[in-house]
Amino acid sequence: MTAAQMRTGISFPAIRPVGLTGLLVSFSDRLEEPANRAALAFRAAVEAAAWPGVEETSTSLASSYLRFDPLILSPEALTERLRALLSTRDWRAAPLPPGRRLFRVPTLYGTDLAPQLAEAAAEAGLSPEAAIADLGATRVRVLTIGFAPGQPYLGELGTAWDLPRQSALTARVPAGALVLAVRQLTLFTAPAPTGWRHVGQTRFRCFRPEAPDPFPLSPGDEMIFAPVSRADYDRLGDVTDHGLRIEEIAG
Repeated sequence: MTAAQMRTGISFPAIRPVGLTGLLVSFSDRLEEPANRAALAFRAAVEAAAWPGVEETSTSLASSYLRFDPLILSPEALTERLRALLSTRDWRAAPLPPGRRLFRVPTLYGTDLAPQLAEAAAEAGLSPEAAIADLGATRVRVLTIGFAPGQPYLGELGTAWDLPRQSALTARVPAGALVLAVRQLTLFTAPAPTGWRHVGQTRFRCFRPEAPDPFPLSPGDEMIFAPVSRADYDRLGDVTDHGLRIEEIAG
């Protein structure tokens, strides 16, 4: 029996109903890199299959979701197709889908614009300088998007960053805030309160309603939050796309 089965009594992967027109295919009961990989790869395979009646797909940290039209495709028939597809490979070891991109985002760590960097570093047992070096060199995956339009959850960070959420809320962080908890980063779409520690500040816009594609990030994309000085960060306000660099990920 796996650890997840012992925790939940559920054997993964598991197929469960969501309302009357949804099915959820879960690969774990918590975030794990192989489970997130499986969710991304499985969703891509479902979309490639293009089954009539499947109207929408999405992913969370460790699951793939399908919304279907029950007048075209019964839940029983869809469940059987999903079981057959699950049996074709070990999805936790599957390659990530093609078409992913790497976003290099200039980021100001600490200062008055990201005031909880030193606190987070101390909790992780690091100096502020070592924390900036570690966070700025870590390549993180867009694990899922949620909470606000286009807002990514990113990870996983090293085990030193397995920090709990704060016991109290920070009243407000600005758009572009890079915040940290439970070995993850998230990048705020809009000003909001948070229980995560504000460690970096960017000029990246996760939601661009004026653009043909308003959501620049997709699950499976990767990001590097490259450290810049306060002077360089201030200058980026006048630079097209604020110094963002985007590369296609090979393979």
